[in-house]
Amino acid sequence: MKETWSEELKERIEKIEAGGAPKYHEKLKQQKKLFVRDRLRLLFDDDVQLEDGKFANFMAGDLPADGVVTGIGRIHGQTVCVMANDSTVKAGSWGARTVEKIIRIQETAEKLQVPIIYLVDSAGARITDQIEMFPGRRGAGRIFYNQVKLSGMVPQVCVLFGPSAAGGAYIPAFCDIVIMVDKNASMYLGSPRMAEMVIGEKVTLEQMGGARMHCSVSGCGDVLASSEEEAIAAARRYLSYFPANYLGKPAMAEPKQPSPEARPIAEIVPDHQNSPFDMLELVHSLVDEGTFFEIKALFARELITGFARLNGRVIGVVANQSKVKGGVLFVDSADKAARFITLCDAYQIPLLFLADVPGFMIGTQVERAGIIRHGAKMIAAMSEATVPKISVIVRKAYGAGLYAMAGPAFEPDACLALPTAQIAVMGPEAAVNAVYSNKIAELEEPQRTRFVMEKREDYKKDIDIYRLASELIVDDIVAPERLRDELIARFAAYESKQMTFSKRKHPVYPV
Repeated sequence: MKETWSEELKERIEKIEAGGAPKYHEKLKQQKKLFVRDRLRLLFDDDVQLEDGKFANFMAGDLPADGVVTGIGRIHGQTVCVMANDSTVKAGSWGARTVEKIIRIQETAEKLQVPIIYLVDSAGARITDQIEMFPGRRGAGRIFYNQVKLSGMVPQVCVLFGPSAAGGAYIPAFCDIVIMVDKNASMYLGSPRMAEMVIGEKVTLEQMGGARMHCSVSGCGDVLASSEEEAIAAARRYLSYFPANYLGKPAMAEPKQPSPEARPIAEIVPDHQNSPFDMLELVHSLVDEGTFFEIKALFARELITGFARLNGRVIGVVANQSKVKGGVLFVDSADKAARFITLCDAYQIPLLFLADVPGFMIGTQVERAGIIRHGAKMIAAMSEATVPKISVIVRKAYGAGLYAMAGPAFEPDACLALPTAQIAVMGPEAAVNAVYSNKIAELEEPQRTRFVMEKREDYKKDIDIYRLASELIVDDIVAPERLRDELIARFAAYESKQMTFSKRKHPVYPV
């Protein structure tokens, strides 16, 4: 009799783990998508170690695990919790038990103080179950409440393989990072069909909420992956930069030198302040080879954000990219920076600011878009960050751009400069024009050109970096070939930094 029980249990478990009907598995293959349990095998070091709620809604007969796998596994040896939609079961839609399972695994992540990963591929709520799963105290809203509660406590990662529709789109919205699979992943509050019905707009799913749109236009996506395998590998790599929770620090790794193909910094940075160059090349010349992991690479590209290792130590990098829009800060780049800085500060990841910034964008369009409000958001996030912060004036830092990039007034642990750096309210060209515009207009050539050049040279002398160092505005002037070693030494020295920004309930955020 006991053998019969065991065989019966085994058969039932196998049926549950098989997911939905064969036709739905065939549809996955046609879409170049993996079955949920195959995704989990790729995600974890081994397999799901512990799975809860496997028999959820078992008596329904056609809802194995109620369309979601929840459990515990390991990534790089670190315990993590997971919620993974099974799109072969009613398109991964949520019923009452689906929601309860998700809430419980969130509660487990909080109790264990470990990261939680959401593998999302869901059509949203089952309308037929709305009373049971939508409005109550442990209804779907509780999932998002828990996400807000977990934010900054434990890393939350979303890998989006398919749709994340309507209210369900807030799962990725509340995560620290959203990795989206190109051409398959999407998120939207209202579908194209609903948009046409309600507001008369005809639009494709890709235009409305596709992966590429969200990673390049809306900023809701952080990493665009070409395949599910690439997306899962990105999630694993991302977590390698993080501690299990806010109380820990990222683990040190074996130190590496920068890529042997990296050019010297002195060759990368042009002498002329307005000549564009690729700041990414400079980043790769500083950090350990192969360790830079860029966040929002396709969004607000005038600013670079990403994680790296410097002599084995995890750091967050915020850098201006003069190749794109001259490196000027816009509404989106300010938001991008604020979000990234807050993320690093939450998990004790030191910050390196590489400044080559003309300032914030001006003009009617950006003023109407709230550039002042968004710039304040970036400056507030940078100010509040209590992790070790080093700012490097690579070439120029003008106007409020100096403030936003952790300038001297914002208590960086060090403000360093390369020998050719400039710090000023504005550049020589703009300054001379602003002060002497009437005089310039009165002069004829060649006196006009000579006058302008003389005044620009006088201005450059006034903002000479050695003068600024003499006035203790910058802490040190560092030769380009010494910059990496200087940063390694300083981040090691600042490892024990402890500070409280201010005592209060919370700030009034400039959002």
